[in-house]
Amino acid sequence: MSLLLSKANIGGLNLKNRVVMSPMCMYEVKNEDGILTPFHFAHYGMRAISQVGLIITESTAVEPDGRITKNDLGLWNDQQADKLKSLVNSIHYLGSKIGIQLNHAGRKASDANYPVAPSSFEFSSHYRTPNELTISQIKQIVQNFGTAAKRAANSGADMVEIHGAHGYLLHQFLSAVSNKRDDEYGGSLEKRYRIVREVIEAVRANYNGPIWIRLSLSDYDTTGTQNTISDWQQIGRWLEASGIDLIDASTGGLTDASPDFPIHDGYQTKFATAMKQAVNIPVSTVGLLDNPGLCEYILQNNQADLIMEGRAFLRNTNWLSDAAKYLHDKNFKEFNDSYSRGQN
Repeated sequence: MSLLLSKANIGGLNLKNRVVMSPMCMYEVKNEDGILTPFHFAHYGMRAISQVGLIITESTAVEPDGRITKNDLGLWNDQQADKLKSLVNSIHYLGSKIGIQLNHAGRKASDANYPVAPSSFEFSSHYRTPNELTISQIKQIVQNFGTAAKRAANSGADMVEIHGAHGYLLHQFLSAVSNKRDDEYGGSLEKRYRIVREVIEAVRANYNGPIWIRLSLSDYDTTGTQNTISDWQQIGRWLEASGIDLIDASTGGLTDASPDFPIHDGYQTKFATAMKQAVNIPVSTVGLLDNPGLCEYILQNNQADLIMEGRAFLRNTNWLSDAAKYLHDKNFKEFNDSYSRGQN
């Protein structure tokens, strides 16, 4: 049996394999109301039938102005929560676990009426200049994360991921590139981390299941103000102390800067491995991991604990079945006998 397709317990969450569907925005909420649509039931259901161990829904905003676009999901009202509960029940029926990623886009909320950020600097010339958040506004956003987590709990979601990466609001606070505040939410690394700690506390007060967080472990910034890997490792230790169950390691998104090295398969895994060296909780990796052999190698060499697959699932809904063939794993089971006929 391959390690990739074997069972695992990650932070108290039992998974039938180590493959996770990474959150990916689909921009399919055409009514702009944040409510799941038939597309989402088909989209996520197809991956459950293909035996993905854990499905994490796309970025889900904790308030209307926290959406990346108006076509994104939300979890700020009960109508959205009722539909989420139906999706959770459907995915459980199909045999997979399902979690939700909670987010506030901050200055990257392209359709927000009033975009906000830790400091009044736009993401790029294509975005509006955000309003610097007041302390009371920060407290309200923290509360909104907690309220959304309560709705996630009521839906039966198997885990909650806090989005602290890709240049969205919590990432904006964590990085000195975008956070120029001189109050209790800016300045030192510990102060920039404060809102993240408060969000974790708010989520934990309303949700008893596993809590993960996604981080961008490099901003690819050339000004010399980005967090070093040592800084991120310190943040990782604080996250572990705050009760986070897994760190979902990614990179980039704070600015439009690109890596200063050639992009290759698994190019972000070195950042996940660096985080694993600093913490005693699981770490996942993501990014150009289409090759099952590379995924197996990463797991076998303890470079990461889970493999997050994104675009690979958009290209091939049967990626796991193909991975089983590639890895000569005879223990992998299709969804049912009807699907097993495809192997003959």
